[in-house]
Amino acid sequence: MHAVRFVCSLLIYQGLGIQLGERPASHSDSRKSPSEEPDTEMPKPARRHHCSYCGNSFTRLLHLKAHERIHTGEKPFHCSQCEKSFRWLTSLKKHEKGHTQEKLYQCSLCGKSFTKLGGLTRHERTHTGGDKTYHCSQCGKRFNRLRHLNKHERIHTQEEKTYHCSHCGKTFSQSEDLESHERIERLCSDLCF
Repeated sequence: MHAVRFVCSLLIYQGLGIQLGERPASHSDSRKSPSEEPDTEMPKPARRHHCSYCGNSFTRLLHLKAHERIHTGEKPFHCSQCEKSFRWLTSLKKHEKGHTQEKLYQCSLCGKSFTKLGGLTRHERTHTGGDKTYHCSQCGKRFNRLRHLNKHERIHTQEEKTYHCSHCGKTFSQSEDLESHERIERLCSDLCF
């Protein structure tokens, strides 16, 4: 007998932080025949749920709802130890481990401690300016990570602004800008009323 390998959709839902009403009775959507071989006769499930922000489609509404957090900036999972919030339950759980593990690596410049040497190494670059090998071709700003450059470059392009304020409708190309705007908007509405 050989081991069967598949990713249980229940695990995926838990990682996205979605609560299921009941556990699936089977993994009928795994596209495997009873012999556990991929069934080429079975068609792929129809992707009926479409993202109104980017057009991506999903077979399950739960996956669409989780995906939409990327566009809305929603971070429903809050750390009980600090003020950080996360888009995914798995990210929160990984973060919370940092609060409970012993922090053996300490920055000699500011004293901040880390559970892993890689975290300290990454942090130390903030003091030295790091190895900023990626630079923006539009404005020359430099970054030590390609993903930070890619994120920055969106401000120069005419890409669709996918983050929308639910109060005033103003749009932003980066979720952090929307979050900052909404914090200011909440503060103003609290002071004005």
